[in-house]
Amino acid sequence: MIKTFRGLIADGGQDTIVLHTNTGSTGYRIVKFQLFPKSPGAADYENVVKIYKVSQTSIDATVNFSDNTLLGAGYVEGYSGNADTDEHTVVFDQETFNQDIYITNKDVSTGEDINYYLELEQVKLDLSENTVATLKDIRNSTQ
Repeated sequence: MIKTFRGLIADGGQDTIVLHTNTGSTGYRIVKFQLFPKSPGAADYENVVKIYKVSQTSIDATVNFSDNTLLGAGYVEGYSGNADTDEHTVVFDQETFNQDIYITNKDVSTGEDINYYLELEQVKLDLSENTVATLKDIRNSTQ
């Protein structure tokens, strides 16, 4: 089963995608992650959008693929008077998680908001997979 999420996230903002359950037996993997400007062709923008396993205390535009809490990142840029956009996204699609995830946005140009679209594949976790996913999430939240 595929679950979809979409939203408009403010510059410097963070959205929470609520996924946790009481048993933790439902896991998710990212299938698709897309970005779309709020005002294409009408404003300059250079948005860096990241998906994390843990809530972020500060929102920045630095992308570090060594961060084990990072699930994906996207960059989109465009300029006033030009409706063309340049977008790059990377998701770690083999990563399974069973807790809430967090999407952040930082526009390094003019402070524009950005639209996102996210598709998650819902997977049933057996007891051992559930334990591993939950322990990974707990360990990540205490760092």
